[in-house]
Amino acid sequence: KSKAKPNGKKPASEEKKLYLEPEYTRVRVTDFEFKQLVALPQEIDLNEWMASNITTFFNHINLQYSTISEFCTGETCQTMAACNTQYYWYDERGKKIKCTAPQYIDFVMSSVQKLVTDEDVFPTKYGREFPSSFDVLVKKICRYLFHVVAHIYSAHFKEIVAMELHGHLNSLFIHFLLFVREFNLLDPKETAILDDLSEMLFSEDSREAAGATGGAQNHVKER
Repeated sequence: KSKAKPNGKKPASEEKKLYLEPEYTRVRVTDFEFKQLVALPQEIDLNEWMASNITTFFNHINLQYSTISEFCTGETCQTMAACNTQYYWYDERGKKIKCTAPQYIDFVMSSVQKLVTDEDVFPTKYGREFPSSFDVLVKKICRYLFHVVAHIYSAHFKEIVAMELHGHLNSLFIHFLLFVREFNLLDPKETAILDDLSEMLFSEDSREAAGATGGAQNHVKER
């Protein structure tokens, strides 16, 4: 349970979360309906659809992190944490490793890069088959990528706002979350630490949709 620190200051998990402020949650970079983007198109192989989208999410999340990487150091982020959750890396032998956030994220990006460029895992040539373990690997990748996004929101959202990139981050997170929910790629317990944010983002979308169809809301989105 969360308890106040001896100096009277609230733990980080209880402090005001900047990313939940309405002035930031309403910002997007597009008006597109994301649910249309995640649905499996007719006559498209499921694994092909997975491979295409996962590779895109990896590239965009890697790019998003690169914008704040100079602020994510071994001194500022001594553990890989998001909200009140700390993540540990497990090596190939299953050994638990406590590392700084930049070390953990480097492990994530390096391992995912290795997978998405491996022709035996993410085949790009005609006639090549996806491995039987493809679904398991995709879920593993999604779990790692979620950890990175969660860390950006919880530890570096101030820098994201300063660079006016919160609309990009919100749009990316909505798209990613809808995709993993559509295909059951992440356990809801895994994403629970950002449930308050996802509820805000999706309710914001619902209000704006009501306004667009003649509802009482007449909201103009920031750009």
